Amino acid sequence: MHESESMFEYILDKFFHFRRDSNGNRKERSRYVIAHDYFRFRIALRQTLLSFVFISLGVLSAGFGLRGFLLPNKFIDGGVTGISLLVSLKTAIDVSILIVVINIPFLILAYRQIDLKFFVKSIVAIICLALAVHYIPYPIVTNDKLLVSIFGGFFLGMGIGFAIRGGSVLDGTEVLAIYIGRKSGLSIGEIIFAFNIVIFSFAAFLISIEVALYSVLIYMAASRTVDFIVEGVEEYTGVTIISSHGEEIRRLITEKLNMGVTIYSGKRGYGKNGHNLSEIEILYTVITRLEVNKLKVEIEHIDPHAFIIMNTVRDTKGGMIKKRTVKDFK
Repeated sequence: MHESESMFEYILDKFFHFRRDSNGNRKERSRYVIAHDYFRFRIALRQTLLSFVFISLGVLSAGFGLRGFLLPNKFIDGGVTGISLLVSLKTAIDVSILIVVINIPFLILAYRQIDLKFFVKSIVAIICLALAVHYIPYPIVTNDKLLVSIFGGFFLGMGIGFAIRGGSVLDGTEVLAIYIGRKSGLSIGEIIFAFNIVIFSFAAFLISIEVALYSVLIYMAASRTVDFIVEGVEEYTGVTIISSHGEEIRRLITEKLNMGVTIYSGKRGYGKNGHNLSEIEILYTVITRLEVNKLKVEIEHIDPHAFIIMNTVRDTKGGMIKKRTVKDFK
């Protein structure tokens, strides 16, 4: 082992240096193959650790939302969690048991519709949530109904969002919605909304209309928090720019605004039959919502007749997208 090598790097080098061939004999491999496998191992290890952190945070946060806010005040949420809370209130069965039992059919569906890895992560996350709710002595924060609805939904939504970031779910409703959506053509949001309307209707009938109304508020707070955790606080916008001043706008985007740009070659036509076709450059860039106004103003100075199309981008990875402070947009 070289002095510059750590023990961990030394062990990994020995592990990747030899592999068994089809006859079971050790076979030395090239440095390129070793480096490739080592790189893949590091990515897999990092992803596993991130999944563990996200799922752990999700379990702790959701447990706090349930035990610290909803359960002491006899409030419910939507989805499988809401069913578990509703059944627990009417039968006195421990909610931690119900969370696992009621999720089982949805987890089986997840195994069949998604994959084994997702199934394993989800069942571990749900069991850990049940254990957290049962054993961790979360403090009861408040009895104010409005605060319970808002912050109970917030912590529950944060937990669900972190679990999704970790590649699992704490509530099987999403899995059912994906399955029904594939069969029916309905959106996942529509299915989950309809599912929760049924739950809240039962809550109004079995408990009270007041509890059902507060439960709707909890659901709204939770779903909005999930969106923030999964999609990020920054909302991205894809901007397509069609202009005869393409080169000037490209320099504006890359040099002045320090953003990346993709350029397509296209044709534009106008008139009744689309005659008078001409070559045109089409520029595409992705920016945050805080940068939209600045980009539009700068383009207006270059080409007041530029055709600009904007659409919401759910997520981005790589490229020139950067985190910026508010002062960068002034």
